Amino acid sequence: MNIHEYQAKRLLKEYGAPVSDGRAVFNAKEAEAAAKELPGPVYVVKAQIHAGGRGKGKFKEESAGEAGGVRIAKTPEEAAQFAKQMLGATLVTKQTGAAGKTVGRIYIENGADIETELYLSALVDRGQGRIAFIASTEGGMNIEEVAEQTPEKIVTVSIDPVTGCMPHHARRIAQALGLKGAPAKQCGKLIPTLYKAFTEKDMSLLEINPLIVTKAGDLVVLDAKVGFDPNALFRHQNILEMRDETEEDPMELKASEYDLSYVKLDGNIGCMVNGAGLAMATMDIIKHYGAEPANFLDVGGGATKEKVTEAFKIITTDPGVKGILVNIFGGIMRCDIIAEGIVAAVKEVGLEDPLVVRLEGTNVDEGKEILANSGLKITTADDLEDAAKKVVAAVQG
Repeated sequence: MNIHEYQAKRLLKEYGAPVSDGRAVFNAKEAEAAAKELPGPVYVVKAQIHAGGRGKGKFKEESAGEAGGVRIAKTPEEAAQFAKQMLGATLVTKQTGAAGKTVGRIYIENGADIETELYLSALVDRGQGRIAFIASTEGGMNIEEVAEQTPEKIVTVSIDPVTGCMPHHARRIAQALGLKGAPAKQCGKLIPTLYKAFTEKDMSLLEINPLIVTKAGDLVVLDAKVGFDPNALFRHQNILEMRDETEEDPMELKASEYDLSYVKLDGNIGCMVNGAGLAMATMDIIKHYGAEPANFLDVGGGATKEKVTEAFKIITTDPGVKGILVNIFGGIMRCDIIAEGIVAAVKEVGLEDPLVVRLEGTNVDEGKEILANSGLKITTADDLEDAAKKVVAAVQG
């Protein structure tokens, strides 16, 4: 789960990280009053969406102006004008895709006198089983481009979970960022602060881009992007309260209500599978035979008839789906339950696209019998390869 920049900064500030003063506003009327509460004389007006590249983004509406989603205002009145232009408009960045995202919140922040821009992030290094900090002197840039063009400018520092964050970790990061004197000392305090926030809040990503050094020699978190491990959110009710459902895909949101693991993709063959590994294999074999999966959908090992029905509804709601492949291995899951759910879903929502079903495992014969006697136009398959060939041929033919 992701949160907005202003929420991330508020959270980091609670841990003691140096963050500029700012106000979140939801309508233009609040903007001028919010700006007047800040010291000024420069104000930064930022569109709040779950995507990077806001400053270089473009709005679809002409009324929003030609500038991007991050603008500099010199008066509270000008800040309010920018907020009015951006609120309700659709911002398109490299990360949103062509559809863009509608701006429903604005963050007005006090301006900073920037001397240097740096990059700092923390993430879970699954290869090592540790939290790792990534530091670079190339702040304000896309870190993927830096990694590709000048990888020597990126330094990774892994934290041993047994010892936790130690002073030498902070010194190594300060050195990688080129910090000396007062900013280096401030970095020595910032790194353990971020590590504590990361571990206590079960974050999956903490990105600060840029981390700046002001002309006065202060280290400041100028931007913050934070994501959380969804499996740990039951421990953090205060984090759940920050969830902005308008930023989420409607089908993914619907799936979460039924405890379904669903991710929308750009292909045209919908997939319903039980087990993440089997789902990945199903997507791979669809691509192998020349088509593209439209989604990742794992109904889990103990899905009920109702859960399967809802999963099928979600797949058929996607207008990009031109064929459906159901691939179930009945271990804990019973194939007859899956078959009953498929039949119930088809009868409820209809079936316009080709549907191929491959069942194997517990009660497989009963499941196939249910499908055969349903009177519905369902194609069965003997194995995964057979299923993939049949659904791809049906869609392409």
